[in-house]
Amino acid sequence: MKPSVVVVGSCMIDLISYTEVLPKAGETIFGSSFKIGFGGKGANQCVAASRLGCETALVACVGDDTFGENYLKNLDDDGINKEYVTTVGNVSTGVATIVVDGKGENSIIIVGGSNQKMTINEVLKAESVIKNSKVVVCQGEISEASTKMALLLGRKHEVVTLMNAAPADSNMDKEIYALSEYFCVNETEILISQMNDIDVLYKQGKAEILTGVKVNSLTEAKRACELLKEEGCLEVIITLGSEGAIYHWKEGFEHIPAPRINNVVDTTGAGDAFVGALSYFLSQSSELSRSEMIKRSCEVASVSIQSKGTQTSFPHRKDVIKFLEGLIGIFLESLPKENAFVLLFYW
Repeated sequence: MKPSVVVVGSCMIDLISYTEVLPKAGETIFGSSFKIGFGGKGANQCVAASRLGCETALVACVGDDTFGENYLKNLDDDGINKEYVTTVGNVSTGVATIVVDGKGENSIIIVGGSNQKMTINEVLKAESVIKNSKVVVCQGEISEASTKMALLLGRKHEVVTLMNAAPADSNMDKEIYALSEYFCVNETEILISQMNDIDVLYKQGKAEILTGVKVNSLTEAKRACELLKEEGCLEVIITLGSEGAIYHWKEGFEHIPAPRINNVVDTTGAGDAFVGALSYFLSQSSELSRSEMIKRSCEVASVSIQSKGTQTSFPHRKDVIKFLEGLIGIFLESLPKENAFVLLFYW
């Protein structure tokens, strides 16, 4: 079958340490556990979409090393088309060093490795699979030229383009905004692109890297959306962590809340679970409103934060349904017996 979602992006090996608190500058602390997993925003989003039930293909680069070999096997295990994953010599596969604290929050350092070897040639080789897909997804962990080419090919062949601008770059090519039908960022990735003094911006608080607006309220999130629209984005989605997401399209704004989760274990990869799920719904569920797609994508991300790891935490469709059944059960139990009813839903 032809892939309906094509992701052009990165592959990373995740080196994850778990500890009660994140270390301060110059501090050495003890961790409680360590694991190695598969990550990289591109591969993560591809896996997330695949596990929900659609055919996917990944355009990426891995190193000619053990990490790269293992990664190719991992893609096979998830049923992902890896025809356009290139093995590059004399460079390591990308690595992400991740520290997760007792509240599930994380801090991440990435070393691009083979991901930085991606060129427009690798993307052009994948033009046929992009042409025959429904959605092409990009992020910020490969060269900007490669990302731009993937989006150009998507628009050329009238394929839906979804850009997840993470990691955020205040100097990102302005054309990328205009080439993105859906432009998705999280609340910490919104910073005025004209402000280039990153040190000063970090001292202000969170690094809202694309607009300069501190997204601490829905009003601020709406203003950030407006600024991104002014850059040329057609539709903007800002994910707000536990608060869900805000969606801005030509008819206005909508806040889509996320399910309340009490047992947060690890938020690593939650944004990728959301983007991967959104690409799945955009490719498979045209009957749904965009707001409903975003709502369901929030539900997928909510499942992912209840398990350790990145791709290991991404749910299959049956896992999301089980999670929602649990939420509905809690809701029904809270009602007086005389008000009990049967709630039917389709996911």
